[in-house]
Amino acid sequence: MSKSLIDLISILDLEQLEVNLFRGNSPKTSWQRVFGGQVIGQAMVAACRTVEGRLPHSLHCYFILPGDPQIPIIYQVERLRDGKSYSTRRVTAIQHGNAIFSIMVSFHTDEESAFDHQDKMPDVPPPEKLTAEEVAKQPMFKEMPEFIRRYYESDRPIELRPVELSRYFGEKIDDGRIHVWIRTAAKLPDDPALHMCALAYASDFSLLDAIMARYGRTLFDKRMMPASLDHAMWFHRPFRADEWLLYAQDSPNARGGRGFTRGSIFRPDGTLVASVAQEGSVRERKS
Repeated sequence: MSKSLIDLISILDLEQLEVNLFRGNSPKTSWQRVFGGQVIGQAMVAACRTVEGRLPHSLHCYFILPGDPQIPIIYQVERLRDGKSYSTRRVTAIQHGNAIFSIMVSFHTDEESAFDHQDKMPDVPPPEKLTAEEVAKQPMFKEMPEFIRRYYESDRPIELRPVELSRYFGEKIDDGRIHVWIRTAAKLPDDPALHMCALAYASDFSLLDAIMARYGRTLFDKRMMPASLDHAMWFHRPFRADEWLLYAQDSPNARGGRGFTRGSIFRPDGTLVASVAQEGSVRERKS
């Protein structure tokens, strides 16, 4: 079993302390605060552990305080509703006696519908054209920042293959539309709920970068102080998080130190599997 698979499963495998109480840990990294996608994924796991026979269809959450990666996170689940078709759970993440994160997750029993439509997937190069070997053939590769090179390392829980590499060299994307292929770095068990939790974990990667793309900048700019404020996600159709998915992102608005971003996630065959929306704090450090 690869290190990546062990890492992701251990991140999402919570310890049950009581009927509605769970404990999660953070991986050992150099990060000063807990990655937002980790808290989303762990909170979803806690909610899923309290629901039988239904899968999540949407989540809405707020990041309240930065998480401390040095200590465990306690997840308290409230069972708000179990109806004929829908179940609702609220999960609060707690550290040092304070709520650091809150999420509402809604579950739905699958049903037939007369209505079935979706947006078309953008036409972008497939992930096979964006491997480290293919990217290395481009003249710009020698100038590529180290943090982009790390996208291609094999020991990450999530593999990322950005499409618009030129934006890392200062090129502005006027409409802020960017695309990233994503998947878990190793195979996951055949559990649909786990794949949803894994995609929720991955959905926080690079989303605020759509704001920066309009200005030819990135979140890795040391002048920036980015932070996710809230996050919403809707699951539309079945998928596997360990197979390539296209994350198409854009940013229709930024003002007053906040930026709004959207994401659509597609299977390679063009099937829309999930939608994401997020607002983040995008401030420059005061000199």
